[in-house]
Amino acid sequence: MKALQFSAYGPVSVLEIAEVPAPHAGPGQIRVAVRASGVTPADRYLRSGRFRDLLPVPLPHVLGVDAAGVVDEVGPGVLGVRPGDAVFGLVDLAKHGGANAEYAVLADWAPKPDALSWEQAGGAAGNVETATRVLDRLEVGTGTTLLIEGAAGGVGTIAVQLAAARGATVIGTAGPHNHAFLAGLGATPTTYGPGLGERVTALAPDGVDAVLDCAGSGSLPELVSLAGSPDRVVSIADPEAPRHGVHLSRSAGPGGDLPAVHGLAEAAALAEQGRLTVPVAAAFPVERAAEAHELSGTGHARGKIVLTF
Repeated sequence: MKALQFSAYGPVSVLEIAEVPAPHAGPGQIRVAVRASGVTPADRYLRSGRFRDLLPVPLPHVLGVDAAGVVDEVGPGVLGVRPGDAVFGLVDLAKHGGANAEYAVLADWAPKPDALSWEQAGGAAGNVETATRVLDRLEVGTGTTLLIEGAAGGVGTIAVQLAAARGATVIGTAGPHNHAFLAGLGATPTTYGPGLGERVTALAPDGVDAVLDCAGSGSLPELVSLAGSPDRVVSIADPEAPRHGVHLSRSAGPGGDLPAVHGLAEAAALAEQGRLTVPVAAAFPVERAAEAHELSGTGHARGKIVLTF
């Protein structure tokens, strides 16, 4: 099968489309013929070598953590799904490699909502799991005021909607050109950068209860001050978070958090109710994966970047 991989750490030029053996579904797993698969910052960090110590992977490595497609193989012990079903979900990188491939083995999945296109569903699962994991840790619910730093990106856009669905008040930071976009998702927008504390305090005079850092822009000291305590802040983007007493959340690698895969079915239900969408910044055929990684590297993509097959 055709897959996107790298055999050495480096810039986008190390990406290659290779013919690799197709994986097969084992116990508790399914295999899908992939229609679309997401590109995440973690993919970029793995490729560049930034995560080589945090998340070591054998080389060559097939990229991608999430995908949507049509089930074509069902492993032993799997119930409630059969070949021909449309699903979206997550791979287990440690067992079957990545999802940026013609076929992917999913360890966790949910039925693809009719309300989401293949591109939207293909980029949904990783961001849904991440957002759910952090919102659960921060106990976000009715009455919570949540600040999301970097709210217009892939995880941020999902976290805004999931938090709003839980009854939280959400403040999201983004550039001015994304403010109307964030408001449409359910957040009160404000600008990141110098003076953030004053702007957030004006929007939430009683303070914020929790903070999700999706940006990794070095703002953690100010975010901790706004939350009142480092244990009310979680970062998914700043490897220096522990130096500030802030939890760095990830679902893979040594010391990773338990994945919040229950969020997949919850997000699918919200999508069918018209209460959740998956903004897609851009969709590229897999042959143009280098362009997708370059766009990811700008840090300014609005929503998820997706590869199609």
